[in-house]
Amino acid sequence: MDNILLLLNIAGLLLLVSVLYGMHRKNVSFSKRVFTGLGLGIAYGLILHFAYGTDSAVLKESMPWFNLIGTGYVKLLQMIVVPLVFISILGAFTKITIGKNFGKMAGLILGLLIGTTAIAAVIGISATLLFGLDASEIVQGEAELARGASIEERSAGIADRTLPDQLIDLLPANPFLDFTGARPTSTIGVVIFAAFLGFAYLTLSRKDEKNAATVKNGIDAIYSLIMGVVKIVLRLTPYGILAIIATTVATSDFAAIYSLGKFVLASYVAIIVMFGIHLVIIMLSGLNPITYVKKAGEVLLFAFSSRSSAGALPLNIDTQTNRLGVPDGIANFAGSFGLSIGQNGCAGIYPAMLAVMIAPSVGQNPLEPTFLITLIAIVAISSFGVAGVGGGATFAAILVLSALNLPVVLAGLLISVEPLIDMGRTALNVSGSMTAGVTTARITGELDKDMYNEPLEKQTVEV
Repeated sequence: MDNILLLLNIAGLLLLVSVLYGMHRKNVSFSKRVFTGLGLGIAYGLILHFAYGTDSAVLKESMPWFNLIGTGYVKLLQMIVVPLVFISILGAFTKITIGKNFGKMAGLILGLLIGTTAIAAVIGISATLLFGLDASEIVQGEAELARGASIEERSAGIADRTLPDQLIDLLPANPFLDFTGARPTSTIGVVIFAAFLGFAYLTLSRKDEKNAATVKNGIDAIYSLIMGVVKIVLRLTPYGILAIIATTVATSDFAAIYSLGKFVLASYVAIIVMFGIHLVIIMLSGLNPITYVKKAGEVLLFAFSSRSSAGALPLNIDTQTNRLGVPDGIANFAGSFGLSIGQNGCAGIYPAMLAVMIAPSVGQNPLEPTFLITLIAIVAISSFGVAGVGGGATFAAILVLSALNLPVVLAGLLISVEPLIDMGRTALNVSGSMTAGVTTARITGELDKDMYNEPLEKQTVEV
């Protein structure tokens, strides 16, 4: 009987996959297919959850088959992160206009990414205090204890290191090792290595135009090839989202989620407020924030569903350049650096909230001005090197908590609601990088306002 139920569960998933494939054959838009995959995943997950219960042996046997699609999709996203970050940043140097605006452009992008992360930390702190969140109120079950032990083990090499030592660790002593993702800070190591190569290219272009042109052609060719791979993976997104969401909903402990409902609510209040800050920044730069929301909506939906800032990078850059009027160089810089620097959700709001929640457990008053100022500064600095695929928020939390001498083991308390919160955090990360790109282009006078204001119906984003 169990085998028959197992086959029925798998058949149900395949039926929903065929529905999505049928939509693809009928040329239904990408965003509608992603949204449909999200909706079908939630519905099917609820059916499985209430039909079997989370402790069901049949459900547990079904999930590995679901993971062939869901986890397989995530692994493909992880596969493209490092080459995508490397070639996007290197390619950005070949697309910029060399001149007095370069330093201003880079400074503005980095300043906006880090500055908005500091603001996100303030909002995260405020939300935690407003909702009265306290880590001691959360009941630790087996899953939370196991997650906490895993995080503590992962942090073993970080907790005893000073902040200057941790900053030194960002530097790529062996960039080829970082290409393998061997270190927790491998992503920022690849970013730094790509930036050095980019500056070397700019020097070469001033002294030897012939060789510089050859290098540029090679970089552009590799960039096109990598983007081709990325788009193949992106086409699998509706199916991946379907399986991931179905698995998440089917196996979620709703009682635990309910008990942590106040934290989920506080997190989303903070995320929404920070998104509002993005819109204020857009407005202060003289642009219509409603236009930004309409044109960025498809990318943000993808980021929300996939929980991958890196996976959203091609859509991020394409939307900036073909819908929002941002030049290629600025769009590539903002999108690529936004993958590992200044992620407002994962590296800003989340670790700040955790720190304030956990502080009372060690006798630290979270309202003490020195503690708050130190927390905000550490959050901003620690935002360097957060990877753009699932797990970046945990790494950011480890850095912040260990720097403040707070018990990192308590970061495992929220495992049951992590996927739910991570969706909003990822969308906010992507919005932060796009806001940096649009605002920088506007300030430097390089934004195509006609394209920005052009009706959405006349524009398309290629996937």
